[in-house]
Amino acid sequence: MKRYKELFAIPNVWVLVLAAFPARVSYGMVALSIFFKTEDATGSVAVAGLAIGINSLAGAATAGLRGSLMDRYGQKWPLRIFVPGYASMMIILNTMENRNPILIAAFIMGISAPPINLSVRPLWKKVVPEDFLRTAYAVDTSVMSTAGVIGPVVATSLALSSRPGSALVVAAIFMAVGGGSLALTKVSRDWVPEKKDESHISLWRHKAIQLLMIEGCFIGFGWGVFDVAVPAFATLEDVPHRTAWVLTAMGIGNIIGGLLGGLVSGKVSALKAMRLTYLTWVFISIPIVFTYPGWSMVIAGAVLGLVGGTIQVFYWEVMEAVRPKGSAVGMMGWIWTVEGTLMSIGAAAGGWIAETYSPRFAMSITTFTIISGFIILNLGRKRLAAADRIPSQEEDLAAMSDNSPRTS
Repeated sequence: MKRYKELFAIPNVWVLVLAAFPARVSYGMVALSIFFKTEDATGSVAVAGLAIGINSLAGAATAGLRGSLMDRYGQKWPLRIFVPGYASMMIILNTMENRNPILIAAFIMGISAPPINLSVRPLWKKVVPEDFLRTAYAVDTSVMSTAGVIGPVVATSLALSSRPGSALVVAAIFMAVGGGSLALTKVSRDWVPEKKDESHISLWRHKAIQLLMIEGCFIGFGWGVFDVAVPAFATLEDVPHRTAWVLTAMGIGNIIGGLLGGLVSGKVSALKAMRLTYLTWVFISIPIVFTYPGWSMVIAGAVLGLVGGTIQVFYWEVMEAVRPKGSAVGMMGWIWTVEGTLMSIGAAAGGWIAETYSPRFAMSITTFTIISGFIILNLGRKRLAAADRIPSQEEDLAAMSDNSPRTS
């Protein structure tokens, strides 16, 4: 773990990790907090599911716009507007008792969601030297996964306590504290959007980004189906509580996988590392189709999460290497708009597929989309050639030199 000790010795690394963490936990709480609040107020599971769907779809569909806003105006004012607005909407939604107002509030929450994760990613380039970026992305990925595990547990515990309304309130407090802390950090306040090149073309016409968006369509849809197929399978087998086993195992695997990705030698290019890990992910995704909600699915899910967490590290590196200048936040936002929208559609379709055909058939769709994603990236790897290089020693030294004044 020497590599991670060296990373955390760099000024501002702890600041980025800790400042945004409460807000990331809040995001992990939001879906279940909305679900339990809506179900309690309306008495309908269907309406509760609709509220989550509306919220996630609105958030995904507008992520690119919010990211582009930061690429133009910086992080300072957008975060100071979005964070209190989003936290306030959670409190307002918590006071509502009727179906339509709750659905409208869930929609407004989605379009006003602060781009916390999108804001943190570009800051790492300002905080750490070039040769530490892979390790920094690994830490960031693992922190996100950790928050994704903690958030649902906290939300469920509060929603099922004697004070069910406290789930959204606590989520609002976490968002205000985490988002506010990030907005007030010097590294976020001083972040200056990149200037676009004279030959700049839109992200929608950029060949590498187009490829990543196409891959994102398949992966987004596949994971949307999977997120519903697991609880559907467990419910149909009268063991709904085992859903938590599987998702927790996947979350823990994701955390460990992200940390392992950060230890991969810098002598391996991001593209090569991603392709090799992606190929492993393809084979790892096949056994999940034949599992049953129990220890077999827990083990298969943990391994699937482990490899998936590792891929994320290299995926972020590849995106950073191929994106056009001036799109540090917007690029990630628009890719998430595509992937998140398809994920919402996949989630909507997943329940119907699991009920009409079978949960195993639904999970086989996830395996198919992972295989498709690998084929797409492999066929279009020339578009990602910018990520298939290793910085020279001179570039590393230059990066370290450029980095020093900004972290003192």
